[in-house]
Amino acid sequence: MDYLTRLEQGRSQHPSPQVLSALARTLRLTAAERDHLYLLAGLLAPSAGTIDAHVTPGVQRLVERMRDLPVAVFDARWTLITTNPLWDALMGAPPTGDARARNLPWLIFLGGPARVRHTPEERLALESAVVADLRQASARYPRDRELADLVRGLRAESPRFAELWEHAEVTTHTADRKTIEHPEVGTITLDCDVLTVQGADLRIVAYSAEAGSPDAAALDLLRVIGEAPLSPDRAVSAPHRP
Repeated sequence: MDYLTRLEQGRSQHPSPQVLSALARTLRLTAAERDHLYLLAGLLAPSAGTIDAHVTPGVQRLVERMRDLPVAVFDARWTLITTNPLWDALMGAPPTGDARARNLPWLIFLGGPARVRHTPEERLALESAVVADLRQASARYPRDRELADLVRGLRAESPRFAELWEHAEVTTHTADRKTIEHPEVGTITLDCDVLTVQGADLRIVAYSAEAGSPDAAALDLLRVIGEAPLSPDRAVSAPHRP
């Protein structure tokens, strides 16, 4: 709260939009309060035609209460915004720095090996759904420069993305199962559901396992050990993507 006071009194240097977005999430500000925070910092608040990565207080509470499941929240660009501890234990801690290191389409088409293992059919379905999502987002947010730059970069650097983009297939994410190779607990097969938050245009990705199954037991173990390795010669390290 002292930081907000200094902003109001003009005694703080101008923070970046990323810092303000993180601060708004931490303070659980409403959209109106978030916009006021931007104005105090001398910045334009997110406006119509651009993607808003603000996590509403309700969504933040939902993520916190789903502590028994690995949960992550993505914006309409499929850039990772926030996770819960079990997601980090399962998928690896979220990368920092360049937003593209946290962008699912970028990681799918241009990233390295990931913990999630896909069959060729599953890979095609995932790629098609992600590209279709970006096409729809581009239509909804024509003024979003970051989204336009992302699509332009993917089309230039990934022939596969460019092919799917030109094909313009209409498809959606469906509930499916993911096989995850975890460096500590081994292979885990989980149900994966993608929930869309209407109004906020956020995507909540949640993994779950049938109660009493070996996969549920593996999640229970991850909940206990978190990111701590079980042995000193095996470190937890892998790209962060669902």
